[in-house]
Amino acid sequence: MDIFSIITLLGGLAFFLYGMSVMSQGLERLAGSKLESILRTMTSSKLRSLGLGVGITALIQSSSAVTVMLVGLVNSGIMTLDGSVGVIMGSNIGTTVTAWLLSLIGIESSNVFVQLLKPKNFSPIIAIIGVIMMMSKTTRKKDIGTIFVGFALLMYGMEFMSEAMKPLAEIPEFTSILTAFNNPMLGILTGLVLTAIIQSSSASIGILQALSLTNGLTYGIAIPIIMGQNIGTCVTALLSSIGVNKSAKRVAVLHVTFNIVGTLICLVIFYTANMIFKFSFVDDGIGPVGIAIVHSVFNLTTTTLLLPFSKKLVKIAERIIRVDEEYEESIQFLDDRLLNTPSVALKEASNKTKEMAEISFKNIDDAIGLVKNYSEVKYHKILEEENRVDRYEDRLNAILIKLSAADLTDKDSAEITKLLHCIGDIERISDLSINVADIAKNLKAKNIKFSDKAGEELEVLTAAMQKVLENTLFAYRNDDIDVAIKVEPVEEVIDDLVATLKANHIIRLKKGQCTIDQGLLFVDLVTNYERISDHCSNIAVTLIEIDRDSFGAHEYMTKIKSQEDKDFARLYAKYSKQYHV
Repeated sequence: MDIFSIITLLGGLAFFLYGMSVMSQGLERLAGSKLESILRTMTSSKLRSLGLGVGITALIQSSSAVTVMLVGLVNSGIMTLDGSVGVIMGSNIGTTVTAWLLSLIGIESSNVFVQLLKPKNFSPIIAIIGVIMMMSKTTRKKDIGTIFVGFALLMYGMEFMSEAMKPLAEIPEFTSILTAFNNPMLGILTGLVLTAIIQSSSASIGILQALSLTNGLTYGIAIPIIMGQNIGTCVTALLSSIGVNKSAKRVAVLHVTFNIVGTLICLVIFYTANMIFKFSFVDDGIGPVGIAIVHSVFNLTTTTLLLPFSKKLVKIAERIIRVDEEYEESIQFLDDRLLNTPSVALKEASNKTKEMAEISFKNIDDAIGLVKNYSEVKYHKILEEENRVDRYEDRLNAILIKLSAADLTDKDSAEITKLLHCIGDIERISDLSINVADIAKNLKAKNIKFSDKAGEELEVLTAAMQKVLENTLFAYRNDDIDVAIKVEPVEEVIDDLVATLKANHIIRLKKGQCTIDQGLLFVDLVTNYERISDHCSNIAVTLIEIDRDSFGAHEYMTKIKSQEDKDFARLYAKYSKQYHV
């Protein structure tokens, strides 16, 4: 084997790994945010979570990526450790799909149709179709094209590795080295180290399948190597668990425990049975299909044997990683590891933004309530919740900025734009709740009460405020454009009311019907109400213009200002009658 064969081998491995990465990214984008919602809802039972693990791993072609995703989800508090165990087991089965695809390389036949199944014959066709589809304007077709190109690269890489390894069959020293792997411990160690280095069990299985084409591998050599590869794939999860909370560390430990225990059980069963029955196939040559069969049987066996004991595995992980009493408060949401799966990270960011909106709008509603019924306990609760909203804003901004640099679909890019614009307004509404609460505190401390007329006017404005807050939160929480359209008309009515209330209050001041202190607090209060409604308007307009694909062009607001929007005119007239002084 000369230097050029080594370069070809390494180049083939590079093509293989890059092709797998490209294909995985395309599949993940095609699946989109459904991955996150599926992970949330389908981990309620062992069999469902097992099926989920099989499906997602077969979909994104990487058990390591699934485990890293689980570490991030558990660290974020989205999934429990119990919910992850079935997915981990299923991911080991799902990863066998790659081995079956790669086994096509070993097909030998003169039949034209069978020849078409050989990767070197169909890969160019798939690559051409993929490149053509990548030129499409449709995001879905682009993603499918990316998957095709990634698959073609993966298969080309496999071909390169196979070609580079063929000369090894003629080297006697190579044959003697392979014979040493009949020692199960050495075989397991080799599979473990190889997989740990390249951090992909699929790639290490691919290398083994390419090596089998030299006709130098036997079942006795391949079986322990495959077992070792199963343990080596845990290294990625262990690395990803550095710096996470203890519950997330347990996911990585659970993965390692499952694979080590499963390997030891299969090792004992197989070699004990071999000592008794003297299996004749152990010394037979193994090819790519045989490796795929062994890989599948091994993973199906370990899962079947250990699935009934999943709770025991969880307890082992809990004993290895013990949790302090104060741990529960330390869970960090939106873990950076979710960025490995952008669609999942984006869906979670969207969910957390809705949580942030719930807190912020509840805060302003409580603050408005303090104006009539002041409570020191509620006042301090508002301060605490505002700090909580600030933490949400900091984390969401950080994760969304990182996400915006990822390779996203047009739909996901629009979602990030929407979230980034809305987060600022949601946070400002929470800030203004402090202003309103402080005004209520001053009213209580100075024992100031507004005049009856001012109180009546304020009640009308408060009712309008509650309407604009209700509509905005509902529209944002449910992405309801029909309700979002109702926000701007109420906001305009609030602007009119604030102008009227300020003018009326100036008249009362001149007539001596209220004091300077009353006047200052009254004007300050209604001004804050107006600013809150402005932020509600910003949120609603963002939802509308993103939905209409006119963000940046300000089409909706332009139509309103030019009085071209009939829905706005109708709703404005309706709310003007409903809220008037």
